[in-house]
Amino acid sequence: MPIEVTPTEIEGVFIIEPRRFGDERGWFCETYSSRDFAAAGIDVEFVQDNHAFSAEPNTVRGLHFQAPPSAQSKLLRVTHGSVLDVAVDIRRGSPSYGRHVAVELSGDNARQLFVPKGIAHGYKTLTPDCHVLYKVDGFYSRDDEGGLLWNDPALGIDWGGGNDAPVVNDRDASWPTLADLDSPF
Repeated sequence: MPIEVTPTEIEGVFIIEPRRFGDERGWFCETYSSRDFAAAGIDVEFVQDNHAFSAEPNTVRGLHFQAPPSAQSKLLRVTHGSVLDVAVDIRRGSPSYGRHVAVELSGDNARQLFVPKGIAHGYKTLTPDCHVLYKVDGFYSRDDEGGLLWNDPALGIDWGGGNDAPVVNDRDASWPTLADLDSPF
């Protein structure tokens, strides 16, 4: 199989590592195959590809989700640079509710993260000029947009970065904490 799929502590969140085939020219890998993903238990129909660029290191985007009926699963990867990618379980009744998974994704390591519906997602850039590409299985809806405060102490996320002030927009700085979130999942 050209991909290695590793389950995480949160049900449905997977780290995916495509196999790279290299020679004197460089390398090649399949980043997505519906057949291989379905065989690994990830059977979704992606409808849109997105590309996000962040120029500055220490840029935080998230923690975002789309509420039902517009809920989305995501498959994320980085083509240039490096990010700390974070998934937080916000599914009521889940044994891992409020817990998170953090994975470094980079153009060098080729890792991907699959994030199912019911998970808030975000990332922090670790290098300048980061390109994050991701597939979603539902279309964006402004009316169903939601979020969770990225630095809520109750989440216990170690975003790293020492004393550098993160670059965060006003919207992401104003999402509710987990205690104040009325989760739609």
